[in-house]
Formats: sequence, C-alpha cells, structure tokens
Amino acid sequence: MKLQSHISREYKGTKYEKYWIVIPNKMVEKLKWKTGEELEAEVKNGKLVIEKD
Repeated sequence: MKLQSHISREYKGTKYEKYWIVIPNKMVEKLKWKTGEELEAEVKNGKLVIEKD
C-alpha cells in the first residue's frame, strides 16, 4: 500500500494537503468492499483501523 497526497489549496501562505491510501485490488476483493461504500477509520494503539460502516 502507498500513502499519497497532493496540495488541494493554498490560503494566506498555508498549503492544505489531501491524503489517500492506495489499497491493492486483491485486498479490496477479499474484504468485499465496493466503490462508494462508507468506511470508518480510527487509530488504535498507533495503527490505522478501517472498517465498513
């Protein structure tokens, strides 16, 4: 997996970035996730946990 970002806007000298994680197709298929589904995320013990809503 890979964390990616880009600058979404700049305001008064401050740059604001958007981040996303690229998840391999095989993992998405195993999880039976579909495009557009709502996901919830939280940090537990220093790890990012993502679950289907």
